[in-house]
Amino acid sequence: MSKVLEIKNLHVAIDGKEILKGVDLTIRQGEVHALMGPNGSGKSTLSYALMGHPNYEITGGSATLDGVDLADLEADERAKAGLFLAFQYPTSIPGVSVANFLRHAVSNVRKPDRKEGEELIPMREFRKELRASMDELGVDPDFARRYLNEGFSGGEKKRAEVLQLAMLKPAFAILDETDSGLDIDAVRIVSEGVNRVAERQGTGVLVITHYQRILTYIKPQFVHILFGGRIVENGGPELVDLLEREGYDWVRAKYPEAARDEDELEQHSGAAASAF
Repeated sequence: MSKVLEIKNLHVAIDGKEILKGVDLTIRQGEVHALMGPNGSGKSTLSYALMGHPNYEITGGSATLDGVDLADLEADERAKAGLFLAFQYPTSIPGVSVANFLRHAVSNVRKPDRKEGEELIPMREFRKELRASMDELGVDPDFARRYLNEGFSGGEKKRAEVLQLAMLKPAFAILDETDSGLDIDAVRIVSEGVNRVAERQGTGVLVITHYQRILTYIKPQFVHILFGGRIVENGGPELVDLLEREGYDWVRAKYPEAARDEDELEQHSGAAASAF
């Protein structure tokens, strides 16, 4: 039976400022959803809140994975439960090879009760599985020996995350602006990898993006527009075409209250950026 990621009336605040103001969204394994919205609308806030970032406080509503409240789980426990986040800006880890990172990650996810110092997945088994995933994704074997994301191009960082997706086999993958900073060829290559892995594993996918281009390759069945901290429109691929043609002006006109909230969020976002 497929798992369900269910978000009900979710409210999230950062430093006491409410960003998400009642988000409702249900994703089932095997489904592909796209979440679109302008800068500052709360798209990345949703992804970080779901994964348990300590700066993002859930102040109301709920998010459950197969009935388990994510708020009751630490970030690593959410990963073990089957949730995966591909970051917009992946972090470099000097001194830790891609293979070493993946071996530890896979060992922890597959043995949720594994204690510090306990045996990792056997090396022979791991190497065989890693090589198969790299072959499937067209990744050079030398990639495994490089330090994670250190000196990687934008495309290489995103391909490393797709490799993690293939190895960790999550029930749900959140792709937070995976197309950010990539050229057209890199978007296509990364998208094809996501499609291949998600189809084989039956992963539920939430693509968070500003633009249509990645959705040319990762084709969503369901599209949602996040505006002013709440989802105001739900539909199919026709919503992507509508946004591409007309931008968000029609959303502002149709949802004036959400538009006012959006303006407040943009101001808050700009003030936070200036302070930083």
